[in-house]
Amino acid sequence: MTRIWKVYSQASLILRITIALVLGVVVGLVGGEPVAIWLAPLGDLLLRLLTFLIVPIVLFTLMVGVNQSREGSAGRIGGKVFGYYLASSALAIMVGLTIATLFNPGSGMRLEEEASFSVPDNPGVVDALLNIVPDNIIGAFAELNMLGIIFTALVFGIALLKMRQSEHQQAMGERLFGVIEALSAVTLKVMSGVLHYVPIGVFAIVAETVSQQGLETLLSLGDMVVVLYIALATHLLIYCGIMRLFGVKLRTFFREARTPMATAFATQSSSGTLPLTINAAHRLGISKSIYGFSLPLGATLNMDGAAIRIAISAVFAANVIGAPLDFISMVQIVLIGTLVSVGTAGVPGAGIIMIATVFAQVGLPIETVALLTAIDALVGMGATALNVTGDLVGTSVIARSEGEELRETTSEDATATVNTSIIKE
Repeated sequence: MTRIWKVYSQASLILRITIALVLGVVVGLVGGEPVAIWLAPLGDLLLRLLTFLIVPIVLFTLMVGVNQSREGSAGRIGGKVFGYYLASSALAIMVGLTIATLFNPGSGMRLEEEASFSVPDNPGVVDALLNIVPDNIIGAFAELNMLGIIFTALVFGIALLKMRQSEHQQAMGERLFGVIEALSAVTLKVMSGVLHYVPIGVFAIVAETVSQQGLETLLSLGDMVVVLYIALATHLLIYCGIMRLFGVKLRTFFREARTPMATAFATQSSSGTLPLTINAAHRLGISKSIYGFSLPLGATLNMDGAAIRIAISAVFAANVIGAPLDFISMVQIVLIGTLVSVGTAGVPGAGIIMIATVFAQVGLPIETVALLTAIDALVGMGATALNVTGDLVGTSVIARSEGEELRETTSEDATATVNTSIIKE
C-alpha cells in the first residue's frame, strides 16, 4: 500500500487528473446511474475541500499581497484588473455572437409547447455592487460572498499596512503581519495536501456527470455543444495572441495553467478552483500583490466562458423561434451580458441564471432555457475552464505590464514544490 501511494503521489498531477477524466467518462458510460450514486460523495468531498480553503486563501493571501505592494501600485494594478476583465468579457460575448452567427445552432429546431422554465432570482448589478460592503463579516464568510471577502481583506490589509508605517504602531503591525504571513503559509500547506485528493474527486464528478447526461443528450443538442466549444477554442487562441503580445511564454503558462483548467472543467466551479489557480500563479512567479487581488476578483467578475455561453445561447434561442437576432439585439446582448456577469457566483448552475436574465432583458423566450438546461453540465464544463483560464491570463498579462518575469519551473507536479517554495515567498 505504501508503494502504491508513493507511485501515486510522485506522478505528475496533470497526468493523474487526465487519467481520472478518462476513467470517469468510461465508468459513467458503462456503470450508469447506480455507480454514479455510489461515487457522488467522493466528488462532493472534493468540492467541500476546495470550498473549505477559499476564505482563508483569499483573506490571508490578499492581506499579505497588499502589504507587499510597492508604494502607489495598488490603485494602478486595480485599475488594470478591472479594465482587463470588462474588456475581456465584452470581447468574449462578441466572439460568441460571431461564431454562433456563422454556424447558426438551433436552426430547424422548434420549441415544444410544454417546455417551461422559471427565471431564477438575480440580484442585479446595483445589489451586487452594494454587496461588496458586507453588513456582517462573518455572514460574508459563511455565504462565500467573494466580493465581500475581497473588500474585507483589502480594508484590513490597508489598515495593517498603515500600522506598519506608523511610528507608534509599527512594532505591533509587524508582529501582526508576521502572524498573517504564517496563516497564509499554513493555508497553502493544507492546500498541498488537498492537491493529492483532486484526481479522485475529479474522477467521481466526471463519472456522475456523464452517467446523468449520457450520449443521447449530447447528440440531441450536439450542434449547440459543438458551436460553443468552437467559440471557446477561438477565444483561447485570442488569449494566446494577447499573451504573446505581452511576452508571456505559452509553454510556461500552460504547464502551470493546465491543472486548474482540468479541475475547473470537471467541477464546473470557478470559485472552487480558486485555490489551484492561486497555486498556479505562484508557480509562475507572479507576486502576491497582483494575483492575491486579481484571481479572487476574477473568480467572481471575469467569466469569459459564461459570456460566450450567453451569446451562443441567445443565437440558439432566436433560431429556435425562427427570429434571428438583428444588430441592435446583438449590441444589447453584449452590454447586458457583460453587466449581468458582475457578482454572479462562480458555482455550478450560475450560467443558467445569467442566460435567463439576458433572455428576459432582450425579449427572448424564457422557455428556450428549458432546452439548454438539458446540456447545462456539458457546456458548463468548457465555459468554466475558460473562465479560470481567463483569470490566469489576465493576471499574467498584468504581471508582465508591471515588469515581472514569469519563471520556468523544473517540476511538472505542483505538489513537488508547493510545500517549500510557497513558504519561502
